[in-house]
Amino acid sequence: MPFSVSATVLPAIIVVVLVKGGYVRIGSALVCTLFGFTLAATGLAPVINSGLAALAGLVSSF
Repeated sequence: MPFSVSATVLPAIIVVVLVKGGYVRIGSALVCTLFGFTLAATGLAPVINSGLAALAGLVSSF
């Protein structure tokens, strides 16, 4: 469970920084967030989760 929390918080921080910096407008950020929720409800979600877990394992091995 700690992985899922950190995998959620890090992109959220990145989005906030991009919106505050003016690189991404709030509308675009909301559309991307809604797309993420929609993607999580599809059959592709387990593949994405296992890919993120593999990436986290790779990063933690350094």
